[in-house]
Amino acid sequence: MKLKIALAQTKPYLGSVEKNLDIMYKNIDEAIENGADIIVFPELAVTGYSLKDMVPVVAVWKEQFYEKILEYSKKISIIFGGVEESKNHQFYNSAFYVEDGEIKHIHRKVYLPTYGMFDEYRYFAKGNKFRSFDTKFGRIGMLVCEDAWHMSSAYILAQDGADYIFVLSSSPSRGINDKEKLSSIKTWENINRVYADMFNLYLIYSNRVGYEDGINFWGGSEVIDPFGVEEGKAKYFEEELLFVEVEKQKIRRARIYSQTLKDEDISLTLRELNRIEKNKFENID
Repeated sequence: MKLKIALAQTKPYLGSVEKNLDIMYKNIDEAIENGADIIVFPELAVTGYSLKDMVPVVAVWKEQFYEKILEYSKKISIIFGGVEESKNHQFYNSAFYVEDGEIKHIHRKVYLPTYGMFDEYRYFAKGNKFRSFDTKFGRIGMLVCEDAWHMSSAYILAQDGADYIFVLSSSPSRGINDKEKLSSIKTWENINRVYADMFNLYLIYSNRVGYEDGINFWGGSEVIDPFGVEEGKAKYFEEELLFVEVEKQKIRRARIYSQTLKDEDISLTLRELNRIEKNKFENID
């Protein structure tokens, strides 16, 4: 089975939900015209990133979701990031998977960066789980940006049966290494390839572009195959709608070649992690 993925590398307007939805609709229309099965947008694509006190203003309830997105999802599956408000009025940096006119899954960002230029934990509540879930294209897992900087996140999704991991990101441009390439780009590209190759799955990375409060976002959205090889790459720093066709049979070939999933001893991992957690503070002076 082949799956055509559209990666919408967008430049959201900070706090302007209607403008951002219009951008999304335009990309969705083009994706449908080009026969895409799934379209994926970046983290907080519908709101912009540096929201601060605007978080409650731009939030959406699951029970009062974007009607046009639900309608579009009858023609194409849609993954995007936005601010979710829970029933008890907690706000989450969430990734939504919408298919066949309904919300199939919501992932709430677990790891909220609150260091350096980041201040998410001041405004968002933490998610508390990672789950893979079934879709008409196979089993999928979603991560939001900083989640992917913790290897356990991708490990859990892989052990939970994910064939595809979608990473939604608003990664800023940071650091120059000795090859005059941004260190943030180098790190992300390494992470994406390691996860895809290690867990023998497709890694789909969707990053935004543009400027916001003086922060630049670098784009470079990409699809990495189950052997860790790049199958499609969007431009750096520019808006783009990238189409990449992937082959599910390649997952099978990678998992026949590499036995890491079959050989993984989850019970051993749990025992050792429980031991570490139990003894975590014993040796502190």
